[in-house]
Amino acid sequence: MDLKESLKQQAAYRAADYVESGMVLGLGTGSTTKFAIERIAKLFKSGRLKNIVGVPSSHQTEKLAHALGIPLTTLNDHPEIELTIDGADEVDSDLNLIKGGGGALLREKILAQASRRNIIIVDESKLSSQLGIQWALPVEVIPFARQTAENFLKFLGASVTLRSNVDASPFRTDQNNLILDADFGAIPDPQKLAFQLSGRAGIVEHGLFLGLASEVIVAGEDGIRLLKRNNPHE
Repeated sequence: MDLKESLKQQAAYRAADYVESGMVLGLGTGSTTKFAIERIAKLFKSGRLKNIVGVPSSHQTEKLAHALGIPLTTLNDHPEIELTIDGADEVDSDLNLIKGGGGALLREKILAQASRRNIIIVDESKLSSQLGIQWALPVEVIPFARQTAENFLKFLGASVTLRSNVDASPFRTDQNNLILDADFGAIPDPQKLAFQLSGRAGIVEHGLFLGLASEVIVAGEDGIRLLKRNNPHE
């Protein structure tokens, strides 16, 4: 395991410490969250955690959790989630996020909004002074609106790439939609951009997660830091 993977694992394991018996958990998607799910499964199998159920944010996470023996449920059966653990592609100093690198941004945002507490786990490379500097913004669109959505994003100042699979076929989300990766560069006003994108027909969801992270666990070479929304420099 290289250093970056080790840091991801450290952050994920720290997040798993917040899980308590009896919780309804939101299970995020991605390489960092995978470590957390594996840790939760181990604690559950050992008996240290009891009566937990998870709501997966993607088919990928559902398969992983099922294979590891974590009991699963649906958001319709458990519409209030006590704790969601998820990763992020970029985190600014206000704990706003860009997410969607794994293609699960719609379900991840639904879980985040349904959760009492959202713990985000990252390695220190994901920290940014301003959203958009390190990561293009994923925008999920219905296939019918692909070109009009792309034109709209370009009008707003982005360079746009249709996300593709390794075989060059268009990537499809779990909802069978497309993802346009919109590179705006530094985003000076994420709230304004989120409002513009949310008001455009054909755009299903975007990867700006604003005001949703309760805490961010950051693993770095100097150790682990817990950043909180009311005191991001703690």
